[in-house]
Amino acid sequence: MRDHTFEAPAFGVLGPVVAWNESSHQIDLKGPRHRAVLARLVVARGRVVPVDVIVDDLWVDPPSGATSAIRTFVSALRRALEPDRAPRKKPKVIVTEGPGYAFHAAPDAVDAWEFERLVREAADSTPAQSLELLRTALQLWRGPAYAEFADEPWARTERSRLEELRLTAVERLASAQLDLGRA
Repeated sequence: MRDHTFEAPAFGVLGPVVAWNESSHQIDLKGPRHRAVLARLVVARGRVVPVDVIVDDLWVDPPSGATSAIRTFVSALRRALEPDRAPRKKPKVIVTEGPGYAFHAAPDAVDAWEFERLVREAADSTPAQSLELLRTALQLWRGPAYAEFADEPWARTERSRLEELRLTAVERLASAQLDLGRA
């Protein structure tokens, strides 16, 4: 498990969806629908996800109060992720933009994004550097990506992409070990 030392929340999607605060304590993200909203926004990588899309993604047959429920989930997530934010001050992590919400986080704040960066960096490194980068990258995995949302259509493509990249990292790790004479 990596050390989660940071100045803003950090997010894990390489396994169950979780968040950690600046003290490295896991943040209570409430229920499964709250985590689904957060995961859906992380998958979008900063792009706006309209509320009606989130509603359709969370329910096969949305209840009449689905839009209000999404707003309630987002509000609870904002309180959990930014507990010191003053009332009426604009949120920084889950922001309202036009008809929906967008997730804003530093590139190293999401384990999947950090994993991708490390794998890219390893590709242009010496075998010894590559070995260390890939080991670090693979240690970020706590289980299948977006684990509890495996059957959700909105997560499938991202899960497959990340799993393919993980397999590439495992192959490159083995290759780096061979290049260094480590059978």
